[in-house]
Amino acid sequence: MSLHPAEVLIKPVVSEKSYHQITENRYTFRVHKDAHKTQIRQAVEELFEVTVVRVNVVKMPAKPKRRGLIKGTRPGWKKAIVELKAGDKIEIFEGAQL
Repeated sequence: MSLHPAEVLIKPVVSEKSYHQITENRYTFRVHKDAHKTQIRQAVEELFEVTVVRVNVVKMPAKPKRRGLIKGTRPGWKKAIVELKAGDKIEIFEGAQL
C-alpha cells in the first residue's frame, strides 16, 4: 500500500516515557496501521529533514472499556519509536521542558 509521508505519521505521542526518550534522541509517533518500517523511515526523513538510524514498531492492543452496562472496546493502534543520528533534532518537540 502506497501512503503519502503525511499520511504515515498521524501525531506525536505525548507521555512521560516519550519525553524522557527525547534525551536519548528517540521520538515516538502514532502511525498509520498499514505503514511499515521503511515507509516510517522515509516519512520522518522527508518531513523533518533528519537522518533516521533505527525504527521500532509496536502494535498497541485494543482495550476493553465499559460505561455502565454498555461494553465495548477502544481500538488498537500502532506506534513507532524513531532513533535519529546524533546531532539531529525534530523541532516539533523542542517546546517541551525536560
